[in-house]
Amino acid sequence: MNESSNNLIILDNVSRFYGEVLGINRVTLSLKPGITSLVGPNGAGKTTLMNLITGLIRPSRGRISVLGVSPSEPQKLFRLVGYATQFDSFPKGLSGYQFIYSFLKLSGYKPSKCKEMTLSVIEQVGLSDVAQRKVAAYSKGMRQRIRLAQAIAHDPRVIVLDEPLNGLDPLVRAETIALFRRYADEGRHVIISSHVMHEVDMISDEVVFISGGYVIAEGQIQNVRNEIKQERPLQMLVRCKKPAALASRAFEQDNVVEARILTEGDAVLIKTRDVDQFCKSLNYLAMEGIDIESMAPIDDDANSVYEYLIGDEEASK
Repeated sequence: MNESSNNLIILDNVSRFYGEVLGINRVTLSLKPGITSLVGPNGAGKTTLMNLITGLIRPSRGRISVLGVSPSEPQKLFRLVGYATQFDSFPKGLSGYQFIYSFLKLSGYKPSKCKEMTLSVIEQVGLSDVAQRKVAAYSKGMRQRIRLAQAIAHDPRVIVLDEPLNGLDPLVRAETIALFRRYADEGRHVIISSHVMHEVDMISDEVVFISGGYVIAEGQIQNVRNEIKQERPLQMLVRCKKPAALASRAFEQDNVVEARILTEGDAVLIKTRDVDQFCKSLNYLAMEGIDIESMAPIDDDANSVYEYLIGDEEASK
């Protein structure tokens, strides 16, 4: 069953050029509620894509619909969308409370409602104790959180966040990720960009890989990985007490294309085209006396998939 366009973010053959400079080109996406991560190096087109979704810029060609609303309807779009950019600048002299309150007041809310909403959102991002302190005296992590508070203050259904976890300590980072998950579980869209690949793996429902202004793959990490596994078999690291025996028996499996004993001596690097079948075969080998200590994929993540899609040289930029 197709989801209603009123619950999707749709980009239909969208391009954006800055003069002769490419921002994004021929992007077609249909984003469902949940956490969607935009992955790509600097200059890939992530910020352009976010600016298009939030209506800050218009496409050179193509059509955009955000929960059924066109970015050409800014007043309607504002009620739906919250956006926290990377820009670390604030009005001078304002406290964290005043920063959020003034934003809501300018948005048309009554003073009593502004106060209620401001206190609520500041509590959500864990800044209640410093709400009356000047933003200029905040640490980098606090400024990051007050920008997040502004993005979610008006209770939007679409939350767009450019590198939202930068500068956060581990505890606050975990709390912020839990907040994102809560919003996603409520049926909202949470769209983030991130360079921290293990966080992308941990929090994303969907991932959009971008390079040079083009979307080169999108979907769940596992689904993208499965699509390319015939070209690049999955690598598994298996530790056991009889690595030579394991390597020899692994070669007997049709799904195994390589089995190599590593220099440390107790591990075997296996490349397989069928992980499920290989795991079943390991169970039989364990029953035959090859003591399997551990097994783990070593390239089944966003970073490895992205490096494969665009090449190691560009992924390292």
